[in-house]
Amino acid sequence: MAKRSALILGSTGLIGGHCLDYLLEDDSYGTVIVAVRKETKRKHKKLKQVVVDFENLEKRKEVFKVNDVFCCLGTTIRKAGSQEQFRKVDLEYPVRAAELSAKNGVKQFSIVSAMGADRKSMIFYNRIKGEVESEIQKFPFSSVMIFRPSLLTGEREEVRSGEKLGETISNVLSFAFIGPFATYRPIEGKAVAHAMVLESKKNVPGKRIYESGEIRKISEAG
Repeated sequence: MAKRSALILGSTGLIGGHCLDYLLEDDSYGTVIVAVRKETKRKHKKLKQVVVDFENLEKRKEVFKVNDVFCCLGTTIRKAGSQEQFRKVDLEYPVRAAELSAKNGVKQFSIVSAMGADRKSMIFYNRIKGEVESEIQKFPFSSVMIFRPSLLTGEREEVRSGEKLGETISNVLSFAFIGPFATYRPIEGKAVAHAMVLESKKNVPGKRIYESGEIRKISEAG
C-alpha cells in the first residue's frame, strides 16, 4: 500500500511544529513537505523543505501535489502590524493555498481556525476566521476539516504576551471550566496537531468543524 504525502503550511508555528512531529513519526506518511520562508535546520529522511514566497505561491505550485494539506498559518495583529497584513496571513494565504491544492488534486484540506469564528462577527479577528472557513469550504476537496481551538498553550518561538496572560488567568480559574464551560478551557497546541493528524488518517469525506472540546477528546482518545 502506497504511503501518503502531506504538506504543512505554518510548520514553524506552535500547532504546525507539532503537526510536523506527528507526521514524521507516522508510518502512514512517506513524504512530508513543509513550505517555509527560509529553510530550518530540521533534518529527517521523510522531510522535504521548500522555500516559498507566500505572496507568490503559484511559483511553487508543485509542492501542492500531495494527498493531505495541513494549513496552520496564523499571526496576531500586533505581529502583522496592521489589520491588512493580518488579513493576508490568516485569510488570503490560506485561500490561495486551498485553490492551488484543489487544482493539484489534494483530497483532504485541514485548517486551524479559532473558537468564535463567524464571518458576520463584529470582532475583526473572529470575522476573518469565519471568512476563511467559508472560502475554504467552496473548494472541491473530498474532505475539509476545520479546527477551532480555544486559547492555545504551549511553548512558542515567539512570545505572545496576551496569550500568556490569558493562560495564567485560565490556570487560576481552571475550576470554572467544567460542564458546559469545558469547551472554553485552554488547549495545548500539541493536542490540536494530534487531532488533526488522527482525523486525516480516517479518510472520512465531507466538511466538518471541530470545536475545542471535541479536539481535546480526539487527542486524548488517540
